[in-house]
Amino acid sequence: MPGTHRRNPQPDRLYGSAGVTIPFPLPPSSGIGLKPQHYAQALDHASAENAPSRDADLFRPGWVEVHPQNYFCEGGPPHRWLTAVREHYPLSFHSVGLSLGSAEGLDQAELLQLAVLCERYQPDSVSDHLSWSGSAGNRYPDLLPLPYTRECLDHFAAQVARTQDTLKRPILIENPSRYLAFSGDEMDEAAFLHALCEQTGCGLLFDINNVEVSATNLGLDPFAMVDAIDPARVGEVHLAGHAVENHEDGPLLIDDHGSPVTDLTWQLFERFIERAGPKPTLIEWDTDIPEYSVLIGEAARAANLLEAASVTHAA
Repeated sequence: MPGTHRRNPQPDRLYGSAGVTIPFPLPPSSGIGLKPQHYAQALDHASAENAPSRDADLFRPGWVEVHPQNYFCEGGPPHRWLTAVREHYPLSFHSVGLSLGSAEGLDQAELLQLAVLCERYQPDSVSDHLSWSGSAGNRYPDLLPLPYTRECLDHFAAQVARTQDTLKRPILIENPSRYLAFSGDEMDEAAFLHALCEQTGCGLLFDINNVEVSATNLGLDPFAMVDAIDPARVGEVHLAGHAVENHEDGPLLIDDHGSPVTDLTWQLFERFIERAGPKPTLIEWDTDIPEYSVLIGEAARAANLLEAASVTHAA
């Protein structure tokens, strides 16, 4: 059937000493964060061949991503839709609830629910965040930053290892959007992320909007931050928009995923893929959800840039 997604029949590869299987990666094309408002249109597109990316009305996303926590139920419409979507698209799970950086360790109940969902849908990729969301029995509706210290690195790495052992696969960890820095940091963000990959065998989900947010809020160089990331570690890229609050001492960027990708984030993305080559790239839009055509237009623009980077990188 045209547009039907078939899993790669080749045998799995292994990583690390634990012998955990690695699923085959997402295609190096542009995808969308799939919301219930767009289920039907995404499935309508599923039977169409990929159109030229300049024609946003016909462009078909190469893959889709969902927040697995929205499917922590046994059945009903969410699962009927996701089952249909999985038949046609490579699927990524982007978790927002493990709270890997919490001092007490990750949320074990959340992890077990995620494991059940992964077994059911066999997603091509699973990711979570370099953050924490709870302590002492409290949960917060945010992804809070961590200090970049050796102690924190070892603790976070242990939680990533627990997650990978339970899911029997490596995961990707997303760089954070930050609004403050810790005075006791012992390394920069790229060094922390690369060390985490070394210790656990995980990969990186490189959110380039988060680079713009963090660099603006902390007075850092976004181009240097992009250049510091090792492309070999990156299994997925995110692009999104953000809100801007203007204050006397300068703008504060809020990572709300509620608007088009900014010009600077597009520039940073181009800079990264010129060096890295094409990577699976998601248009992430979680608030103020637009019409499907708007989302697809952003994905088509990313696809054009990925195509150009493929030619440049090959040359």
